[in-house]
Amino acid sequence: MPEGDTIWRVARQLHGALAGDVLIRCDLRVPRLATVDLSGRAVLEVVPRGKHLLTRVEGGLTLHSHLRMDGAWRIYAPGERWRGGPAHQIRAVLGTARRIAVGFRLPVLELVRTADEERVVGHLGPDPLGPGWDPEEALRRLLAAPERPLGDALLDQRNLAGIGNVYRCEMCFLLGASPWLPIGRLPDPARVPALARKLLEANKDRPDRRTVPGARPERRLWVYNRADRPCHRCGTPVRHTPHGPTPDARTTYWCPTCQPAPTPDA
Repeated sequence: MPEGDTIWRVARQLHGALAGDVLIRCDLRVPRLATVDLSGRAVLEVVPRGKHLLTRVEGGLTLHSHLRMDGAWRIYAPGERWRGGPAHQIRAVLGTARRIAVGFRLPVLELVRTADEERVVGHLGPDPLGPGWDPEEALRRLLAAPERPLGDALLDQRNLAGIGNVYRCEMCFLLGASPWLPIGRLPDPARVPALARKLLEANKDRPDRRTVPGARPERRLWVYNRADRPCHRCGTPVRHTPHGPTPDARTTYWCPTCQPAPTPDA
């Protein structure tokens, strides 16, 4: 699933392609929006909010989208072939005289009044890449349930907006803490929002996400997706396990030496 840094880049690309121009084409291919036509309205801006995208247009309307696991927005020049997927996966087409934005496999697509955006994103916690970033509020939310496992608290978008499974695993490693450690037992918990901000800021301008210092391409991440391979720091094989009870649950990666107990089987 794309995380906050990826959504920040998508928003910037969409904003650069559409903002300031009038829509001359609008095709929203979901049943409840089938009759909606935003043609003739100027796109005001495209902004990210955690993992959400808000495309604001004239007339006080906002097109809200969320990519979840495999959604994507692609930008094309007029006449360019659309290569983002087969036609039946297209959910939105927004076109101006100079660019066309096509949304593929969008599981969330809805139109709301701009004044009512809080209805769809108001539940989110502070966004480390947002203009209203508030680390104190993020910390307060994280510690509101001190018995909650650190990994669960990081994934909860009501605490920190934009943290997904990659950053969850990498942050737990950098904090030297097991993902199953109750967050209230974490030494210096104020490091959590500070680290989230640092990592997302460092990666928002580059598609190849990196949490390990240096330029070696094979050492981009500490533990994520490195099951059974040696830890970059201590050499212990990285462990992995499904994070939850369902078959499609996210996989957790951790180093049992650098991130001592508790473990999921404790």
